[in-house]
Amino acid sequence: MTRTQVAIIGAGPSGLLLGQLLHRAGIDAVIIERKSAAYVLSRIRAGVLEQGTVDVLARAGVGDRLKAEGLVHHGFALAFDGRRRRIDLGSLLGGRHVTVYGQTEVTRDLMDARQAAGLPTVYDADEVALHDFDGPNPRVSWRKDGVSHSLSCDVIAGCDGFHGVSRTSVPDASIRTFEKVYPFGWLGILADVPPVSHELIYANHERGFALCSMRSASRSRYYVQCAIDEKVEAWSDQRFWDELRLRLDPEAAEALVTGPSIEKSVAPLRSFVAEPLRFGRLFLVGDAAHIVPPTGAKGLNLAVGDVHYLATALEEHFTGGSQAGIDAYSATALARIWKAERFSWWMTSILHRFPEGGEFGQRMQIAELDYLFSSVAAQTALAENYVGLPY
Repeated sequence: MTRTQVAIIGAGPSGLLLGQLLHRAGIDAVIIERKSAAYVLSRIRAGVLEQGTVDVLARAGVGDRLKAEGLVHHGFALAFDGRRRRIDLGSLLGGRHVTVYGQTEVTRDLMDARQAAGLPTVYDADEVALHDFDGPNPRVSWRKDGVSHSLSCDVIAGCDGFHGVSRTSVPDASIRTFEKVYPFGWLGILADVPPVSHELIYANHERGFALCSMRSASRSRYYVQCAIDEKVEAWSDQRFWDELRLRLDPEAAEALVTGPSIEKSVAPLRSFVAEPLRFGRLFLVGDAAHIVPPTGAKGLNLAVGDVHYLATALEEHFTGGSQAGIDAYSATALARIWKAERFSWWMTSILHRFPEGGEFGQRMQIAELDYLFSSVAAQTALAENYVGLPY
């Protein structure tokens, strides 16, 4: 049996970032991941980073490429009722902004830093199991290449996502979950074409929601709302581009540059929160604890907030002997999580077609958006949530 201070389950961005922050604080951690490194890097996710996320990545020593290649956005657009209006983040919030930088690139930067530092990461770990986290001597076991392994530790950080082993290891009586499953999904494509706009466009249309986003100045990410049981195979590239064009305002539809997709997928939408986030010496982080619909661009950013709180608490515990941060972790993180859940739910509610909404629901959405652009206070509240609430 080997030993470490912190066993981190999952080598996605939250697990890797936690490991990096702990390393810089002089705290030992081993990361255990059931998939290969190549698989982890192949996952395509959102890339709108709050300023707080950018600051935490810089603190972790992995912000150089982000600073050089990230696209700073001082606003975004909402298209509805044939119009497009801009939310000016900079003027509403005194210069605060977001940065577009793909989650894959964040993961790559963290992987490179971990490898350069020679820190231990176990990939392709089968049968990962968590033991005795309700007592003083937790441990993690797994099999790799047919050989059994066991790791004792002081703390386990469950950063292994919604379908991971960490949350499911908690007894049902000790955890409470809250969930809303939306009656639609997002059909998304990635294409090496210039973005239709230099900032994101969120579109409310009678045919359904659409989003124009990007990964770089030459790679675009587009989405359209679709049925929950939609099959990717039913959507040719041409069909997607035609549908997207119908949902955009005339100027954007005219400017849209199309091309062959390099990735195409359907993602369901759900809101989910598990409470609490601490079970003895096990702490849930990121998607293991919560899921938000991607409308508000909060998924990765929420995970980084969790990592910030937990890394700070563990540093206080291991280097200063304080228990206060550990004891407060769940309540502190959940207070921010629920506010982000509210914002993501609200954005989803005003931009998508709901089967039960009918014409009345659509008129209410337009009224909400009209009000938004008649009120600086309403725009400021939207902007404040979009760029991220403070830690």
